[in-house]
Amino acid sequence: MKPAKRRAVYADLYDLPEHVLGEIIDGELYASPRPASPHAFATSALGQDLGGWSGLPGSRGGPGGWWILFEPELHFGDDVLVPDLAGWRHARMPIVPNVAYFELAPDWICEVMSPSTGRLDRVRKMPIYAREGCAHLWLVDPVLRTLEVYALNEGRWVVASTHGGAESARIAPFEEAPLALARWWLPENGER
Repeated sequence: MKPAKRRAVYADLYDLPEHVLGEIIDGELYASPRPASPHAFATSALGQDLGGWSGLPGSRGGPGGWWILFEPELHFGDDVLVPDLAGWRHARMPIVPNVAYFELAPDWICEVMSPSTGRLDRVRKMPIYAREGCAHLWLVDPVLRTLEVYALNEGRWVVASTHGGAESARIAPFEEAPLALARWWLPENGER
């Protein structure tokens, strides 16, 4: 008979090396390496492009009305998740609290796919985001140069739109201005 596997606890995250990101999902500890350059580049470009939405309404450079954060730690019961980007509408979170982690589910989540995390993001994390009521979810694949946009409908994810390549589009929930996807991808052989 196999001994019962111990459920991961928050203290287990402290034992991880600095160069990995830890998450706890359904009592299991997941340790992911720091992302490679396509992932880091896409996440940085996304953060820059959405900067106009982050801040007070009427902020310079965009419509404001959102708090967009890079790798916020989210605590949903015993689950500890760290999306690449997350956003809260000011109407639900008027100020960003001075905390180590957030228990209020974001209105928007963005996961940037990596070969080592894509399955985890899709199979384990997406259902938790749905359970917690996150209204919008983006899956960005910097290698395939694609964006899958999901909307929560009656507790289930529904594909709202898909985009790719050098497309420019108005994408929910940030429809006020078009986003140029080409900025999110590392240049390929000879591209500028």
